[in-house]
Amino acid sequence: MRRNTIYVLLLLLWCSVTCSHARNWWDGNRVSPLYFGPNSLPVPDMLDGRVSPKLYAELAGDLHVGFYGDMTETVSAKVNIPLFTPRVNLSVWMPVVEFYQYTPRALEHFQPREYTERGHQVGNVYVSVDIHVFRERRIMPDISVRAAIITASGDGDEYARFYDAPGYFFDASVGKSFRLGEGFFRSVRVAASGGFLCWQVTQTGQNDAVMYGVMASLSTSVADLSCAWQGYTGWIGNGDRPMVLKASLSFPVKGFRPLLAYEYGLRDWPFHHFRIGLGYTF
Repeated sequence: MRRNTIYVLLLLLWCSVTCSHARNWWDGNRVSPLYFGPNSLPVPDMLDGRVSPKLYAELAGDLHVGFYGDMTETVSAKVNIPLFTPRVNLSVWMPVVEFYQYTPRALEHFQPREYTERGHQVGNVYVSVDIHVFRERRIMPDISVRAAIITASGDGDEYARFYDAPGYFFDASVGKSFRLGEGFFRSVRVAASGGFLCWQVTQTGQNDAVMYGVMASLSTSVADLSCAWQGYTGWIGNGDRPMVLKASLSFPVKGFRPLLAYEYGLRDWPFHHFRIGLGYTF
């Protein structure tokens, strides 16, 4: 685990350097998920106490339908790479490119510095080190920790798409499975997570938020279903407290994992999110 600790420390060092050199021309009052595009800083998917023990790649298409009539179509990608042991992996994910369309009502809400009805942008890259600290035993649950950075590769802050500023987050998750048998219903799993998220809002200031989430999942002989309630709460109070419901359905077949997902913004994230994708475990 000493080598894994070095990876985390290097990750934190990189994050501190990128944060200190970020540029953002907003005054900070509207740099929040309520006033930017759906991919600017969505609530990260939580872990369920485990990490990916094998190489896994995923490609997905996303459709965000905004509460103000706006629409965003996104091509997303994700990869989990084990680092020398199945208990530690490097995760990289990003909205590769998004195509957006505003309505007059959406422009009135988001109030971008430069008005445009449609366009496209490249998204931010997320990089995390995920560590499976304790494995599940008869009484002991799975416990995992994660340290992640958010790069400032996403642009388009003048169109209210991405912050053009970096961030980072840390979280821990706890999960436990309960066997149901060998028939159609195989197992039920419950998990909870908590952590800290930070993103830069001005040249000299940042917003700090508490992350939270609970999840329940059901595994059957043909599909896996999961539902989660998640969010984070910033200290500024400018639309920085997104809360969402997430549901996903996947069909593991010989390494392939076709998936469907839906996400609904309960607070400070005004979007319906539909996803269809395909993953593969190597």
